[in-house]
Amino acid sequence: MEPTPLTSLTAGMPILLGGDHVVHVTEELAAAFAPGDALLPVPSDGSLLHVPAADRRAAAAAVDAAVAAFEALGEIDDDHLDAFYHGFADRLADDETFAQIAAANAADVVAAMQRGRSTTRLVLDERMRRGMIEGLRGWASTGSVRGRVLARHEHDGWTLEQVADRLGVVAFVFEGRPNVFADACGVLRTGNAVVFRIGSDALGTARAIVAHALEPALEAAGLPAGAARLVDAPSRAAGWALFSDPRLALAVARGSGAAVRQLSAVAQQAGNAVSAHGTGGAWMLVSAQADPDRLAAAVRRSLDRKVCNTLNTVAVERAAAPTLVPIVLEAVSRAAADLGTEPKLHVLERDREVLDPDWYDTIVEVERAEGPVEEPRAETLIEAQLGIEWEWERSPEITLLLVDDLEDGVSAFNGASPRFVLSLLSADPAEHARVWDLAEAPYVGDGFTRWVDGQYALGTPELGLSNWEHGRLLGRSGILSGDAIVTVRSRVRQHDPDVHR
Repeated sequence: MEPTPLTSLTAGMPILLGGDHVVHVTEELAAAFAPGDALLPVPSDGSLLHVPAADRRAAAAAVDAAVAAFEALGEIDDDHLDAFYHGFADRLADDETFAQIAAANAADVVAAMQRGRSTTRLVLDERMRRGMIEGLRGWASTGSVRGRVLARHEHDGWTLEQVADRLGVVAFVFEGRPNVFADACGVLRTGNAVVFRIGSDALGTARAIVAHALEPALEAAGLPAGAARLVDAPSRAAGWALFSDPRLALAVARGSGAAVRQLSAVAQQAGNAVSAHGTGGAWMLVSAQADPDRLAAAVRRSLDRKVCNTLNTVAVERAAAPTLVPIVLEAVSRAAADLGTEPKLHVLERDREVLDPDWYDTIVEVERAEGPVEEPRAETLIEAQLGIEWEWERSPEITLLLVDDLEDGVSAFNGASPRFVLSLLSADPAEHARVWDLAEAPYVGDGFTRWVDGQYALGTPELGLSNWEHGRLLGRSGILSGDAIVTVRSRVRQHDPDVHR
């Protein structure tokens, strides 16, 4: 039976979700839907995602180019890839070229601020520029794993080799962080092609990077133009269209937790493998055996800026709270002073008395995405809010939690956090061993939390950091980098022509 193209919707039309639920088309959706559009039902949240035809065409065109490029990349040697990375880095390092990118970024930042959007990750400053350049040059100096023999099995008369090889087209949807362009281009190192879709806040910056640095570097190095392609569309629907394309080898999603979950569901329904990098926020568990100086440094150095590995929740053993909580508060205040602002605290209602009443009564200016806002310096939470990841601009914001013991703290982490980063402050090796065994976290440390970063920790530009919110990862670290995106092929070399079974 041939499927019939969907050309229209009517209000109230039932749509089956997940095989056992029904959701109905709204009047707004029915009015907006036109021939050539697509409807993507998402069983996990009951939403009906409308993908206009223009967004479908934009995504399909980018994947078309990437598929063709992937075929051509099979004949591209490492010298050409090295030339691409050096060329991309050199163009970003050239002040005249970068001035055009910086101007586009400045316009994006102003537009985002006018819309009340966060610009913490959007600003392409000198620090980010240097990081992009270093990352690209790092890829140039990193040998390719393509063709590497991972294992060899000798048999009587024949040998089996398991060999790393190219995977395919990697789709990448990420929030407005311009530096991710350099990170994601790492997939070319192993002969893969990549398609980007960036958030609308950073689209102008992305266009400038593509026009003035990325595409010229591809051309000069003799790489196919589709090897790294931007989906030039501002709508989120373009990301849904991209992730629903069954030609993808891998779909990588980075952004807020809700958006990443939705994108992941779209990709999974299309049969695409997914690497999701959404909710972050690090937790710190403070034992009664914690060294005060080490604790103070760990808290302060974990709050220099807001990214996914920034300290979000501090859990202190209740018995040691009178001694250790003041150290945490002083460290948070110093971190805020480093940024020229005031801190913001959240405490469970049951632990309200851990703070002096002055913390709740004092009104401070807190910097939010929409601008400075006057708020109490501390507020209480209910337990259901314990897992909130605080999105702050320049005012460090954390949850302070009291726990009965380490097991209680790990239980809170496993139950309420995104199962991402956990740091234990303790001078007792036995406590570290115990927490390592109990904690459902891919990243466990004993000091500041900001070490969780592919380039900083491994010297390898990362595509993203996966949490364990939906379970452990099969066969790989939570740090996803370009050289990790490979498949494994098996090759036999038969020495005896008469081998038989």
